Amino acid sequence: MDDSMSTLLCQENVTFLEGAFGDEEYPFIPLHEYGVFSEDEYIAILIEREISFGFKKDESYVLENWIKCARADVINWILKTRATLGFHFQTAYLSVTYFDRFLSKRSIDNGKYWSIWLLSVACISLAAKMEEYHVPLLSEFQLENHCFENKVIQRMELLVLSTLEWNMNIVTPLDFLPYFTTKLCNKPPPSNILSKTMEPISILMKEVNLMDHRPSVMAATATLVALDQQLTMEAIGLKMSSIIHQYTFLDHKDIFACYNLIKGLYKEKTRRNKLVHSSSPSSPKRRRFTFNDDKESCDGKKLP
Repeated sequence: MDDSMSTLLCQENVTFLEGAFGDEEYPFIPLHEYGVFSEDEYIAILIEREISFGFKKDESYVLENWIKCARADVINWILKTRATLGFHFQTAYLSVTYFDRFLSKRSIDNGKYWSIWLLSVACISLAAKMEEYHVPLLSEFQLENHCFENKVIQRMELLVLSTLEWNMNIVTPLDFLPYFTTKLCNKPPPSNILSKTMEPISILMKEVNLMDHRPSVMAATATLVALDQQLTMEAIGLKMSSIIHQYTFLDHKDIFACYNLIKGLYKEKTRRNKLVHSSSPSSPKRRRFTFNDDKESCDGKKLP
């Protein structure tokens, strides 16, 4: 393997997603068992949902550095909460999508970390309501440094809903995987093919703004990475030709760019792991965010 408000009253170490899936398994299910009449019908429904949500790269939208750092901690917390409460990975991914979509539409004042954490609780709560059979009480979403009243979280949920225009049934790469694993495998896919696509998807979720990458491109790329990590642009173009021939929504150049992005992230992951293993036990640890100095966390001021 080549080495993203209204008035809200506040009461009151980064791992790289290893173990993010817990004991969850992703057996391959043939596309015809998903209750659609044809592959064309299945993919047409997903593409319509993808287009309606408006996934596209916005060069004018750049997250501030403090939000980027906070986002990494938020995703680690979401994944930890997913494991603790037994949620599906789809729920965690949807939470991050809500989070990134909200931040692409609204801004938060510099340094208001409590707002980021309130947003994260609201997003995972909403995602659980969309995806899980059992939705925990709001009090079960435990934060280390903050304690929000239920009514405050509920108000934040309403703000997220209105900001996303109540469009919460968002398509994700996991929705596309049955299609691409069926199309891109020359023979019946191995039973663990969906599980193998989870790592590149989780790496992208951790490192990039999900609004910048279409779920269909991410799913196709993750499938290709799971099958072969040494593909050239020409090889990817050849593999995608039959799909692109039928569906103009796919461009093999976009997929190749995403493919190289994942390979670069794999290299960075390997580099980080080597640094961790080679460092002395006495080496100073990275300082974690603390929120004790946030004097505005309970001031009830409006966020932009």
